[in-house]
Amino acid sequence: MSTTSYLSERINNLSESATLKMTKLGRELAAKGINVISLSVGEPDFNTPEHVKDAAKKALDENYTRYSPVPGYPDLRQAIVNKLKTENGLDYDISQIVVSTGAKQSLSNVLLTLVNPGDEVIIPTPYWVSYSEMVTLAEGKSVFIDTEIDADFKITPEQLEAAITPKSKVFMFSSPCNPTGSVYSKDELAALVKVFEKHPQIFIISDEIYEHINFVDQHESIAQFPSVKDRVIIVNGFSKAFAMTGWRLGYIAANKEIAAANDKMQGQTTSGTCSISQRAGIAAYEQGLDSVNQMKEAFARRRQLVYDLLNDIPGVKTNLPDGAFYFFPEISSFFGKHDPDGNVIKDSADLALYLLNYGHVATVGGDSFGNNNYIRLSYAASDENLIEALKRIKEALGKLV
Repeated sequence: MSTTSYLSERINNLSESATLKMTKLGRELAAKGINVISLSVGEPDFNTPEHVKDAAKKALDENYTRYSPVPGYPDLRQAIVNKLKTENGLDYDISQIVVSTGAKQSLSNVLLTLVNPGDEVIIPTPYWVSYSEMVTLAEGKSVFIDTEIDADFKITPEQLEAAITPKSKVFMFSSPCNPTGSVYSKDELAALVKVFEKHPQIFIISDEIYEHINFVDQHESIAQFPSVKDRVIIVNGFSKAFAMTGWRLGYIAANKEIAAANDKMQGQTTSGTCSISQRAGIAAYEQGLDSVNQMKEAFARRRQLVYDLLNDIPGVKTNLPDGAFYFFPEISSFFGKHDPDGNVIKDSADLALYLLNYGHVATVGGDSFGNNNYIRLSYAASDENLIEALKRIKEALGKLV
């Protein structure tokens, strides 16, 4: 019996995560004894801060080992409310906060609670690989707004207006952005808000998971604008800023009706997230940003290092991203060339696979992020590994004819 004869259309229509796929292929090569440098995964290469780990150990000793409330412990939700007020100038009540098993689940919950079959979700490209697949799961339709490197991968109000139809239900974006590192300024967000004010049926999912990895100014949230705040769903979490990827701790801040709907959805799927992670999250938000700022300083240094190395590779075009820890260089000049075995590089997926097999560097093709002319490189790696990886990439690209 073929799998397509009994598996659901839902799963058959879903694509495998490209970032996880490349990470898996890189690990398979490494298992064969090949030295592979992974620039494919979006994970800080730092350890979780000691005070956060200490809070988790204390939680175990205090027997926080039972089911937690579905939307999260009240004191964690209060810590999130306090953070949004002190760091972002945003007023929320704990009834508007729902804690989930990572920001990824938060995104999925929001789409499943807002989108009906056939509703359109507007997504600027490039976008994080899971956005469009989550829309597919919610039986919605993704509508893409293409951006280019010369515009720092940002959309204009005119582009947004042109993408809106009577079926538009949600606009979903990230700032700082994965995969481009682009950061929207307050003025740029204000210009988009003027468009949203004319279309009150559209909700805005603002993915702010890279908030603290920002090299230009303070983070600006689109929720700061009163005219749209009630329609904004902030998605954030602890994975990037506090190097807590494995703890699986994210949350939303939204109007009370949307928050209650997400609580209801989660109550029928995962229920409350890990009790120990939640106690650690309280410590992360209540004990300052010293560890975050130290990590940010390292990322700023690496950003300049990789920018200089990328600019030294003929045929590669890049910009200097303002946030996150990725570069999204344009590499279409290599399409149509042949590798040493005579295989043609047809697209970004081919190029990423070539760099893995011939340069032993794991990257991710831009096709999975909505723009085939690019690849994504993470610089969440040591300076030594970054220097060696970019050397390998330059040498491998130089062998294409």
